[in-house]
Amino acid sequence: MDWMTWYNSLQKPSWTPAPATIGTIWSILYPVIIITFVFVYVQVARKKIPPVVAFPFTLNLVSNLVFTPIQFTLRSLTLASIDILIVWLSLIWAIAAIRKYHLWIAVAQVPYLIWVTIATVLQLSITLMNR
Repeated sequence: MDWMTWYNSLQKPSWTPAPATIGTIWSILYPVIIITFVFVYVQVARKKIPPVVAFPFTLNLVSNLVFTPIQFTLRSLTLASIDILIVWLSLIWAIAAIRKYHLWIAVAQVPYLIWVTIATVLQLSITLMNR
């Protein structure tokens, strides 16, 4: 069975956003994520901020990128739940790490944090509903 058939067969909360909505939200968030994350890495390269500040951004980026393969290729709801918790926690850590250096980067992450919070609750709900 293909990934969409598999995903559609899962029990989901009634408030689950439509796939088109999810895609639209990510298409708005990804440019902000790219611009702000690249800014952080450039600032580290220029020695304007310590390298440790970039670590939670890197952890967030990697865990964000591996979510889709975990969820839709491995089809592991439990691992996807663990991964999205890492995305959420690393984003909170990244915001805390950057705010004293570049407050605008921290503020720019707020829509991403709101969406990841919703996605985390959704993923955990789907995981629990499909045990």
